[in-house]
Amino acid sequence: MMTQEEKTMKSERIYEGKVINLRVDTVELPERKYSKREIVEHSGAVGIIALTEKEEMIFVKQYRKSVEEVLLEIPAGRIEADEEPEMTAKRELEEETGYIANKLTKITEYYTSPGFSNEILHIYFAEGLSAGVAIPDEDEYIEVTYLYIDEAIKKITKGEIKDSKTINAILLYKTMIEGKK
Repeated sequence: MMTQEEKTMKSERIYEGKVINLRVDTVELPERKYSKREIVEHSGAVGIIALTEKEEMIFVKQYRKSVEEVLLEIPAGRIEADEEPEMTAKRELEEETGYIANKLTKITEYYTSPGFSNEILHIYFAEGLSAGVAIPDEDEYIEVTYLYIDEAIKKITKGEIKDSKTINAILLYKTMIEGKK
C-alpha cells in the first residue's frame, strides 16, 4: 500500500499578516516526485449557535470584502494569540451581538478549507443568554438579525445564506433538535 503522506523538504514564509500567513512548502511525494504546496496559516476561529428565549437563532449581517457582499452569518471570530477557543466564543458573542452566554458547549470542530489552509473552526452552542450591548471592533459594521430554524433553512435553500460555517451550524442545530424529539 502506498503512503499518502507528503514529507516537507523545504518551507518558505512568503507573507506575514494580521489575520493570515502564507508559506510555500516543497514536498516529496511517493516515488521521489516533488511538488509545491501553497499554505495559508490561520490561528483558527469559532462560530456560535445562540438562541433567544423565543428559540430564534441569532445572526449577524456584515459586508465581506473578499466576496463583495453582505452576508448573513452566525456570530464568529478569529482566535487571538494565547486565547482558548471557548474564551473567543464568549468574547465574540458579546462583541458582535451584546449577548452574554451563561454556558457554552462545544459541538464540533472542522477544517474550513484543508486543500490550502490549516484553519480550524470550533462551533459552540450558547445557553442561558442575557442581553447586553454589542461592542464590535472599530472596523466592523454589524447588524444583529434573528431567524427561526425553519426560516434559516429556507434561506439556505434559496441561496440567501452562503457562508459555510453558518450553513454547517444551522444544519447541526437542526439535527440536534430533531435528535431530542
